[in-house]
Amino acid sequence: MAKINCQFHSQILDLDVSMNVILPEHTALPQNGYPTLYLLHGLSDDDSKWLRNTSIERYVEGRELAIVMPAANRSFYTNMEHGPDYFSYISEEVPEVARSFFPLSQKREDQYVGGLSMGGYGAFKMALTYPERFSAAASLSGSLDISSRIDSFPEDFANIFGNRPIQGTKDDLYFLIDQLTEDNITLPKLYQACGTEDHNYQANKEFYQYGKRSGLNIEFEEGAGGHEWEYWDQQIKRVLEFL
Repeated sequence: MAKINCQFHSQILDLDVSMNVILPEHTALPQNGYPTLYLLHGLSDDDSKWLRNTSIERYVEGRELAIVMPAANRSFYTNMEHGPDYFSYISEEVPEVARSFFPLSQKREDQYVGGLSMGGYGAFKMALTYPERFSAAASLSGSLDISSRIDSFPEDFANIFGNRPIQGTKDDLYFLIDQLTEDNITLPKLYQACGTEDHNYQANKEFYQYGKRSGLNIEFEEGAGGHEWEYWDQQIKRVLEFL
């Protein structure tokens, strides 16, 4: 696999930003370009963390799959009340820029998004906001009930959401599910995994149950593990199999 680190200027953020990309090498380029997994990091991480703390580059060896890993700081992948529009940046600008640099497919069936913790929330948010663009999404130990995390990160949430509500808005995954199922839109298939010792475990169980009741094509895998890279290193292999 080829690994490329990209620095460029984001027009949405008006910041110099970076992303890491893994591309297949020594393979014939598919007619429509490479299927692509946009892989999102957690709250205190950056675009290098997946590469430094897992063997993702080795796991993707032999697959015709590109991995795009952007950085989003502590934004919860949200257009911030007191800060930049990180959701627009990750969901709109990053795919556009990545496709301008690399031969990536634009077909729905070739586009996936995944992430861990904060990135799990971001991944499902992208997939449920733009179901016409993503065929699958994966969340590892995701902060899927975002409202329940306010007390854990009061300063971050004050910057991100200010005084605006979360529940019943486009920042609420449950609201997105309700809107899409009411409109009878074809949704991406979803994969969840969470360790039973993880602080997000109960929220993940409840989200899965709600998704099943709502008719989503959703799969949930649980097992021993905490909120830790040892668990995510193993689970990212399951995500690649799922895709």
